[in-house]
Amino acid sequence: MAWYHTFFKGVPQHAWKLGQSEEQSEFEAEFLWDIMNLDEGSRVLDVFSGYGRHAIPLARNKVEMWCVDISEEYCEELTITSREEHLGIQVLCSDFLEAVLPPVKMDAAYCMGNSLSFFGRKEMADFLERIADSLREEGRVVLHSAMLAESVMPVFQSNTWMEVGEGAESMHYLALNDYDPLEGVIHATLTFLSEGQKHVYEAEQHIYTLSELKAMAEAAGLEVQEVFSAIDGEPFRLGDEEAFMLLKKSRA
Repeated sequence: MAWYHTFFKGVPQHAWKLGQSEEQSEFEAEFLWDIMNLDEGSRVLDVFSGYGRHAIPLARNKVEMWCVDISEEYCEELTITSREEHLGIQVLCSDFLEAVLPPVKMDAAYCMGNSLSFFGRKEMADFLERIADSLREEGRVVLHSAMLAESVMPVFQSNTWMEVGEGAESMHYLALNDYDPLEGVIHATLTFLSEGQKHVYEAEQHIYTLSELKAMAEAAGLEVQEVFSAIDGEPFRLGDEEAFMLLKKSRA
């Protein structure tokens, strides 16, 4: 069983949500709308959708959203929001590698929130092929990562800590990172401190260079169009904290 099958429950979910702002999520949704050339009625697949921080604003703009996430908590929250707002979001609660994908081809797909590093080499190849299979010809894809080698290695630290949230809702977490260069993976022990309690989890972050990810995407039938360092469209360079890859499905 992959580590992320049991990780996304309870405290890590709460910590992730505390670290997101509604304003930034809205900006990112606008970026996705523009860069993927969406319109009312576009069919879009959100891979690892979480609680719908991008899917909800897109659905409010009449995009037909199909969302896949492994967290039962997030899927339930997204389903309730969709029902209350009559958004018609289709929520698939499953590991994306095992999910029954939509019966119709998507116009676009995206994976935001730094989820690409969940997968080892074989699983990543399967992941990219599944995205490509879900798309119509020339459908667009956005893949986001803050764990590319070009971002992580220049500033790699064995010990890091962070505070998320504010006031009574705040939470601290400490990460102890051990990089295995032979396998290209960071083994992390994450300790969350919340309301006087300590919660410890294990995680893995698989590290890819941009060129390696590009080659794997092309093998799956996805052509890289551009790579940005931020949603303002600046090109990605060595040392940038994030990468946003824009890809397009090749013609048959």
